[in-house]
Amino acid sequence: MDKKAYISVVIPVFNEEANLDRLLSRLYPVLQSLGKSFEIIFTDDGSRDRSLQILREKTLAMPEIRIIEFNGNFGQHMAILAAFEQCSGEIVITMDADLQNPPEEIPNLVDGIERGYDVVGTVRRDRRDTLFRRLASRLVNATVSRMTGMRMKDYGCMLRAYHRNVIENINRCRESTTFIPALAQTFASNPVEIEVAHEGRTEGQSKYSLYKLVRLNFDLVTGFSVVPLQLFALFGIVTAFMSLIFALFLLIRRFIVGAEVEGVFTLFAIMFFFIGVVIFGIGFVGEYVGRIYQEVRRRPRYVVRRLHNFDHD
Repeated sequence: MDKKAYISVVIPVFNEEANLDRLLSRLYPVLQSLGKSFEIIFTDDGSRDRSLQILREKTLAMPEIRIIEFNGNFGQHMAILAAFEQCSGEIVITMDADLQNPPEEIPNLVDGIERGYDVVGTVRRDRRDTLFRRLASRLVNATVSRMTGMRMKDYGCMLRAYHRNVIENINRCRESTTFIPALAQTFASNPVEIEVAHEGRTEGQSKYSLYKLVRLNFDLVTGFSVVPLQLFALFGIVTAFMSLIFALFLLIRRFIVGAEVEGVFTLFAIMFFFIGVVIFGIGFVGEYVGRIYQEVRRRPRYVVRRLHNFDHD
């Protein structure tokens, strides 16, 4: 077994037993056709099905497969970070196990890195997701780009390639919550995005519920920008100024017109609106405070139970 590979493919796995055979039957020939040494690192993120057993059986016929076995479910991005710390490739490629990322696109990503780009991002062409997911993705991509200043067209596609230098910088980061494509973008000096095909999921279900998608996007925004706090502060300043003008208007009107009770429900509506804005702002501040709380506890980001088929396991 080669101690160092030229290409490392990193794949997080959570209850993907129905997809693993088909994934490897397509991925393995693609990597072999490149004529370069490679390794495939699967991180089992606490699967409750036969995913881990299937992968361990595959190592007998495919010695390039390595497995990181988590002690529980720590999430997709932690699974990828654990593989980053173990991989040896000069080119590191991330992808999902559900085959919505076609393995046949990997040569295009490798070519991008070899042409001098340090991060090759991807944009899904003709997405095979529901209309709701596509519209939500466009909204999130536009919002996050404005708030973080990063210019990525598709934050949600995990089929990406990274140069070794970017991986080493990512491995130096120890935050407990992160978003890998955005984190890599902060270290990239020459990134590029290319279009790739996208396939519909044929087996299993998406691991991202609506709540998890919202949670992930909160992590993305609060982890890479303080713009929400700045916008909320700016809104508070503007609101205070407008409230002062409105108070002066009511004072002058009282001297001209006299005491009146008309418009009281309008005032209540305005008050309720601003109370809602304040609560929303407190929630945003709470997100940042919560992230600080998670960081100061210094708990392990993930727990590895065992490494399989590594030269040092």
